[in-house]
Amino acid sequence: MGKLKYALYTGCTARESTPELLKSTLAVAEALDIELVLLDEATCCGASHLQDFDDFLSLVLNARNICYAEKLELPMVTICNTCQLNTSLTKERLDNDEELKNKVNEKLREVGLEYKGTSEVKHFLYALIDDLGVEEIGKKVKKPLTDINWAAFYGCHNIRPSELQMHNNGGENPYNPTSIDELIKVLGGNNVDYDHKNKCCGFHVELQAPNTANKLSASALTDAIDNNADAVVTPCPLCHLRLDVQQHNISKAAGREVHIPIFHLPQMIGLALGIEPEKLGINHHVTEVDFIN
Repeated sequence: MGKLKYALYTGCTARESTPELLKSTLAVAEALDIELVLLDEATCCGASHLQDFDDFLSLVLNARNICYAEKLELPMVTICNTCQLNTSLTKERLDNDEELKNKVNEKLREVGLEYKGTSEVKHFLYALIDDLGVEEIGKKVKKPLTDINWAAFYGCHNIRPSELQMHNNGGENPYNPTSIDELIKVLGGNNVDYDHKNKCCGFHVELQAPNTANKLSASALTDAIDNNADAVVTPCPLCHLRLDVQQHNISKAAGREVHIPIFHLPQMIGLALGIEPEKLGINHHVTEVDFIN
């Protein structure tokens, strides 16, 4: 297998609100001999909110981001479920509508760019699963995650809508996703099976309906806790923000204390690869990780 190389689209959150995600992603990529080229010119994907106000602008914005990966002649990887949704949705629409693509390119020409549709777009999770393979990752494990019960929280946008994302995630079943569970096993941990692993965390309604957001998060975390999870791991920084930062309000919505560490996907992988917790940014978490030495 040749060295894997990708253009990394970080999105906003991994650079600002959850810098530990970018830090741990780069550390894990280095440990697995994966080359990531940061797309520093790229901007926000619209976060599924711009799309409600100006659909065409969101298409231009996301096509522009993909153009930078195309210029490098590299596949693009994302590290946010919502970025993955908006970027892959843009690609799907433009690749299947020549008239729309021409309209978008008319705007892109103003900044010297042209969207061609030559770069694949996939989440880092599925680059690891589909391109590298769990067996190869297993060979690099130095500190197996023994005796830790991990609850994978997949979130929405990596696995839904399935007719879009199945082209980018190896055909993950949106009703019963297994990719993170497979990673947990190969890293030496115990995967927790629970009903809410593929549900919504509530992030995108937090400003409009905080009570609803807290109830959604509470359902997920109490389900994980009641199935003996020691920690939750998610591939989405927006899910991480909601589940890690809001546990005080989640506890109120649940009517009971909710306290459980929330990990970014590369942080969990990095621990098993023997990377120091500080290099993975675990000290940035709001909910303390109390079982890591």
